Amino acid sequence: MYNVIRGDCMIDLVEILTGIKDYILIDSSYQIGKEYYENSSIKGLSSIKVYGSIREMEDENIYLDIEVMGKMLIEDSITLEDVWYPFSFKIKENINEFIEKDENSLDLLEVLWQNIVLEVPLRYTVVNDYSKYHGDGWKLVSEEELSNNPFSVLLDEKDGSD
Repeated sequence: MYNVIRGDCMIDLVEILTGIKDYILIDSSYQIGKEYYENSSIKGLSSIKVYGSIREMEDENIYLDIEVMGKMLIEDSITLEDVWYPFSFKIKENINEFIEKDENSLDLLEVLWQNIVLEVPLRYTVVNDYSKYHGDGWKLVSEEELSNNPFSVLLDEKDGSD
């Protein structure tokens, strides 16, 4: 099943809250509209695959237990070109604060979006060959080359003196 999220992605929880069902299974793909990420560092989102369940526990709280997978289009931190960054995460949490009390429903988009935003990396690159990134008196080096730097001893001594 493929759902396009343009406004809300409401999941009706009445069957759980009334005891008709013990859980609701979620196995869907969602396409989040550009209006949600246009003011962020995310330039695009693939279809977001969500699967798992929602259930009421003995403590009368509603728990979401899902796995989310997708790709986000972000800027490569070295080349500044757009690259796809794959992400996946699990959400296992009490969702009572997200439930619309008068409607007995859950806006899944709010939960998904809060967690997707947390997955945006500060820096990400697909560059493997750093040799073509250089200029007059400088060059880009890998972490391995940096650790083999004979001057790294001086950096270590400086860090210890602070």
